[in-house]
Amino acid sequence: MKIAVCIKQVPSREWQPRLRDDKTWIREQDVSYEMNEPDAYALEEALRLREKHGGEVVVCSAGPPRVQQVLREALARGADRAIHVDAESLSAADPAVTAGALTAAMAGERFDLVLTGLQSDDQGHGQTGVVLAETLGMPHSTIIMEVQVDPAAAALRVKRELEGGWFQWVAMPLPAVLTIQSGINQLRYATLKGIMAAKKKEIRSVPLPAGLEPRQQIVALTLPVRAKQTQMIGGPASDAARELVRRLRDEARVL
Repeated sequence: MKIAVCIKQVPSREWQPRLRDDKTWIREQDVSYEMNEPDAYALEEALRLREKHGGEVVVCSAGPPRVQQVLREALARGADRAIHVDAESLSAADPAVTAGALTAAMAGERFDLVLTGLQSDDQGHGQTGVVLAETLGMPHSTIIMEVQVDPAAAALRVKRELEGGWFQWVAMPLPAVLTIQSGINQLRYATLKGIMAAKKKEIRSVPLPAGLEPRQQIVALTLPVRAKQTQMIGGPASDAARELVRRLRDEARVL
């Protein structure tokens, strides 16, 4: 099997966000970066499928030169080679532009399976994998918790997570695109041997295709405001309990 895994470099979770003066994006010069965690689960699933069925795992990413940091990390974990769409403008690209860039980079590769994480930890659109399936002309399924592949029949069965604790099994033909749910597997980490081997693996850089226009524009960003809003509920215990349930249901909407 020939499997592509789309990964993204995102700000680390420990970094405290700082906005640019125009309030339309973060101050990238202050950021420490890491691999998007949902994409790490997609990479792990691809490596397990290769171990079971054989083949090749190719990691793909779109962004400025710094993105090669996470590509090298993916290669150190076991991916065979990497493709990088190198363009500074992709650091804050919307899903349509990112998917278009990745589609062009994958042209001619003839992948059997394309995996992405469910969503990114920075923008969280959860749309890149879906749009990518459309631009590649492949069937797709989302929020995947288990993958069963039958290479001989060019088919697979996937387990989707639904709401309310329900699951759904879907049969699909290959090639296909899947967005992987976090927690589907136990992540592996790069070994010293893997880190040394990654230095010799190929990272193919490709330019950003011409004519890709953004479908979305960030007008403004704001940081969350931390404020305490304590409310006291008095009266008899039975009345207070009913009022608490009402507020949790109607105002907080957690019930």
